Amino acid sequence: QVKLVESGGGLVQPGGSLRLSCAASGSIFRINAMGWYRQAPGKQRELVASITSGGSTNYADSVKGRFTISRDNANNTVYLQMASLKPEDTAVYYCNVVGSTRWYESGYNHWGQGTQVTVSS
Repeated sequence: QVKLVESGGGLVQPGGSLRLSCAASGSIFRINAMGWYRQAPGKQRELVASITSGGSTNYADSVKGRFTISRDNANNTVYLQMASLKPEDTAVYYCNVVGSTRWYESGYNHWGQGTQVTVSS
């Protein structure tokens, strides 16, 4: 099993910045991709940003130019640097890892518990 530990959430004023981090641990053979999703009350969970083990990234249109995802493959850690935060960024942010524990396994989703990000004055 893969365990994800998230940190960095909190309360910030509009225009402020936060950095989220997520470290994956456990019996890991391969991580195909890591990413961040978010879910606001009454809304579906949506992809914010993702990054492959090779460094290829993609972002939701709503965060392009403001958020940056990065990873430390050696430590199985993914980061989300969030800048110019807006009230509409308020949500629970979930770390996601697509990975496997054996060479013959296809990657499957692992989820963190989520960390609250609140953008408000």
